[in-house]
Amino acid sequence: MPALPTAQIPGVYHRRVGDILVTALCDGYMDGSYDIFRNVDAAEVDEMLGAAFRPSPPRISINCFLIRTKDRVALVDAGSGDSMGPTLGRLPASMAAAGVAFADIDTVLLTHVHPDHSNGLTAADGSRNFENAELVVSEADVRHWHDDAEMARASERQKLRYFEWGRFQLQPYADRRRHAEGEVFPGITALPIAGHTPGHTAYVVASGGETMMIWGDVCHVPEIQLPRPSATMIFDSDPEAAAASRRRVLDMVATDRLLVAGMHLHFPGFAHIVRDGNGYAAIPEAWAFTV
Repeated sequence: MPALPTAQIPGVYHRRVGDILVTALCDGYMDGSYDIFRNVDAAEVDEMLGAAFRPSPPRISINCFLIRTKDRVALVDAGSGDSMGPTLGRLPASMAAAGVAFADIDTVLLTHVHPDHSNGLTAADGSRNFENAELVVSEADVRHWHDDAEMARASERQKLRYFEWGRFQLQPYADRRRHAEGEVFPGITALPIAGHTPGHTAYVVASGGETMMIWGDVCHVPEIQLPRPSATMIFDSDPEAAAASRRRVLDMVATDRLLVAGMHLHFPGFAHIVRDGNGYAAIPEAWAFTV
């Protein structure tokens, strides 16, 4: 009898938006704990995840998205690198499976500077992993993570994982960094959604009459934060602003029936958002066998 497989196929899924190809790339997952939530207690988390047939405490997907246009090869978020344990850091393998090399990337679009989104930018020796890429990131995030007064107020864990790691990842791109504002290149527009971090940014992809929003960390655990948008996370720089931003974005994509791509929606991360009582729900897009 042949040996049974022990690994899944690579985490790669393509989706066209008009003439633009958006490819979901899996970086892996991380297992959370009950203490990452605010405004919702552990018993409620258990109940809500159980009702959705999800593990409790939650398992959080980490996705990145490749954008290919006629002239550009861009990556939205750079994954976690090798900094966050064995269940993460799969982006290089996913890129290879998609037939894209690090040197092919001409633009990295960051939604924000948190380790699961930016720690794949820079190698341990301080060299750029994306040797030919410019970095597009909100200057509000850059200023925040370089603010020594803010760093002094942070916990020791936050000082390391957010401030020190963030500075290390950004430094090699200092001479090729561009503010995430307006149309960053044809078909891609930066949308400020500050709250989760001071410079949290979504990217709107539009082509051929179709539109998709790549929304970063509007939600981390969809089974909790979509039905209850007031539920915030320990990762939020400004929890109140993060909750308000989440409600605005959810209202926008539900009203406009926009397709969303989420870094923490379950892979491949493409879904539509609908209103459900006082909250919202995600309807994953059906799997397509052709691109």
